Amino acid sequence: MKNTVKLTEKSVSAIAPTGVAQKFADERGLYLYVSQHGTKSWRYDYRVGGKRATLTLGKYPDISLANARKKHLEARTTIANGGHPAQEKKIEKLERQVVLGNTFDEVSKKWYVSKEARRSKVWRDTHSLYLKRDLSPPLGLLPVAEIKAKTLLAALEKCRERSGIRTADRVRQTAVQVFDFAKRKLKVTSNVARELVDWTDGEMPAKKHRAWLKADELPGFLKAVETYPGYLTTKLAAKLLLHTFVRKSELVDAKWSEFSFENALWSVPPERMKMPTEEKGNRHNFHLVPLSTQVVTLLKELKPLCSGSDYLFPSNSSLEKPMGHSTLNVMFKRLGYGDTLTPHGMRATASTVLNEKGFRGDAIELQLAHVERNSVRRAYNHSELLPERALLMQYWSDFLEGCEMKNAKQEERHD
Repeated sequence: MKNTVKLTEKSVSAIAPTGVAQKFADERGLYLYVSQHGTKSWRYDYRVGGKRATLTLGKYPDISLANARKKHLEARTTIANGGHPAQEKKIEKLERQVVLGNTFDEVSKKWYVSKEARRSKVWRDTHSLYLKRDLSPPLGLLPVAEIKAKTLLAALEKCRERSGIRTADRVRQTAVQVFDFAKRKLKVTSNVARELVDWTDGEMPAKKHRAWLKADELPGFLKAVETYPGYLTTKLAAKLLLHTFVRKSELVDAKWSEFSFENALWSVPPERMKMPTEEKGNRHNFHLVPLSTQVVTLLKELKPLCSGSDYLFPSNSSLEKPMGHSTLNVMFKRLGYGDTLTPHGMRATASTVLNEKGFRGDAIELQLAHVERNSVRRAYNHSELLPERALLMQYWSDFLEGCEMKNAKQEERHD
């Protein structure tokens, strides 16, 4: 229903509801619309391509008469330039809704869900912690496209105060992956976390490599192990770790069912290996460890000490659980090797010696269970090189036995 009231700021304010919708014309299609309940809004009717369209300019009194006329002029200019203001407003509204809906929490959750099925428990726990503890509190409710580098930097600085600079940079790396995901999904145009790659200003401490022994240091270490006053099982664990140079967790959690004395082979199941989850689950991903004659002898010595446990090294408190993962580290410290050798460092020692002795790199890398970085090569190269690796493992045990014999000869000379 149209009315002929001349619109002024005063008259607009005085218009009261009548129980039916009302229209109060201003000029060139601009009018005040009053609903039956009294809600007032500014509208503009126009035609584009012969079709009628209506643009809502805003509600009164949020938009005054003067501002409504200004918006009306802007809309007419848009039409004169070939635009369609009502349609453009709808597009802007949808884009704004998309931006506001793509909060950091929502995007990071989608990124995490897209990865978790193919990642290890350590990966899931680590990134879940960084998201929940460090990134979500300051960023979670913000639209991901509106997060600035300085906002993320403030979150990283807070994390550095609490957990240290190295952890804070790991948090940044989690953010890098979230923003990369958002960029692939066209939710952002740039990755602000990558802009902060040098945010530590050179304060990042140098990465420490795990301590390991050189070949000429092995006799002294083996002598220290032999005279270790602790549990015999712990001593045997150290020897087996050195002879097999598997990862510490692979040995500590090992079960007797994984060993075949008949075939002189240890098959470490893929779920206990350090490899991407998508690499697990087929026969090629059982890590095969050929057993030297010395290792077989050590295992036969160990077997009666296990009291029937499924584990090679059951816990002192329960046969249903393996020994603690820190047991060997503690032993090395007590032996005086805490700063010169870690259980993981045994792998570096074995690798160095075997490479120096001329063994093929592929065989050594297979025995170390290092995942082939080239995905194409990994997909097609299923050669286990078992005969070559069996020779390699026997040579390594013979080499260690030679170190022990040197110790024995030295003791004889002293006697």
